[in-house]
Amino acid sequence: MIASAHIVGGEALGGAELFYVRLVNALQARDHSVLAITVAGSRIAARLRAETPQVHIPMRGVGDLLSRWRIGQALRERQPDIVQTYMGRATRLTHLPPGRRPIHLARLGGYYDPRGYRHAHAWVVASPGIREHLLRHGFPANRIFHIGNFVAPCPPSPPADSQQLRRELAIPAEALIVTAVGRLHPVKGFDNLLKAFASVPPCTHDRPVYLVVVGDGPLATRLPRYAEQLGISDRVRWPGWRDDAGRFQQLADLCVCSSRQEGMGNVILEAWARSRAVLSTRAQGPVDTITDRENGWLVPIGDPAALAAALELLLREDSLRQRIAVNGNHTLMAQYGEEAIVNAYLDLYDRLLAAG
Repeated sequence: MIASAHIVGGEALGGAELFYVRLVNALQARDHSVLAITVAGSRIAARLRAETPQVHIPMRGVGDLLSRWRIGQALRERQPDIVQTYMGRATRLTHLPPGRRPIHLARLGGYYDPRGYRHAHAWVVASPGIREHLLRHGFPANRIFHIGNFVAPCPPSPPADSQQLRRELAIPAEALIVTAVGRLHPVKGFDNLLKAFASVPPCTHDRPVYLVVVGDGPLATRLPRYAEQLGISDRVRWPGWRDDAGRFQQLADLCVCSSRQEGMGNVILEAWARSRAVLSTRAQGPVDTITDRENGWLVPIGDPAALAAALELLLREDSLRQRIAVNGNHTLMAQYGEEAIVNAYLDLYDRLLAAG
C-alpha cells in the first residue's frame, strides 16, 4: 500500500487548508496510509479524523531551520512514499533528495511565486491556469499535473439557523443577501464589489438588499471605511474571519467572487455545494470552472459597472438565479465530487512512483 505524508503550515481555515482537511480525511476514510504534519493546536489539526496519525511542527516561517530539520526527521521515521506539501511555507521547509523515495509533490492552489516551489520533484495544480503559470516559469510539463478540488454537497440548514444568523447580522427577515467570502486583500477585488454594490438599488421587489463580506486581512480597516465613503455602510456587514463561512453562503441569495486573480475559486465550489447562484469576475480560475450563463455568471475583471449590472439582474430575476444555482450544483457533483478527485490523486501517486 502506498503511504503518503501531507504537510501544511497554516493555522487558519482558508481554501487551501480546508481542501487539505477534506483530502486527508478522505484518504484516511479509504484506509490509505496517511500521515498529517500540521501545526499543534491549529484549526486544521482539530478537523482531521481522530484516527489520523499526526505530527505537530511549529513551522513559524520559511526560515525556521529547526522545523525544517524536524520535518526531515519525521519523514525519515515514517518513510512515506509520497510527501505532499500545501502552499509556500510547508513547501519551502520540505527539502528531499531527488531520484529516490519519498517523492515530493507540491500542490499549488494559486499563482504563487514559483521560486519557493522549484525544488519539489513534481507539482499538482488546482486549475489549468496555474499549470500555464508554472510552464511560463520553465517548469517541466511532464511533471505538472492538474487535479481540481472537491467539496461535498451540503444539506440545507434548518430555517432556525438562518433566522438566528440574520438576527446576529441585524438583517431583516425579508432582505435579499449577497455574500462574498475571502481574504480582505487587494487581489480579491472587494473594493470593486463595494463600488458596484453602491450602484445597486437598495431594494429589489420591495425587499432590502444587503452585502455580507466574510473574511479578514490587510484591508480589514480600509474596506469598511470605503463602504462608509460610498454611503452603503448601513447595508454592508463584516463578520470577520469565520470557520463557518459556509453558513453565510447558505444564507445568501447570491454568492459573489470579485477577484482580480483566483487560482480555482473554492468559494465557487462551496456556493455550489449549497445550491447557491454564483456571480464571478473572469479571473482565470473561475473561467476554468464556470460555464457562463449556465452554471454561473461571469463579468470582466475590474469593471464595477458590469458587476453592478449583473448584481441587479440576478437579484431581480429569481428564476434565473435558481436555474444557474441548480446547474452549479450539478456541475459540482459531476466534476468535483470526492470520489473522482481522490481517485485522481491515488492514480497520480501510482504514476509518480512507477516513473521513479
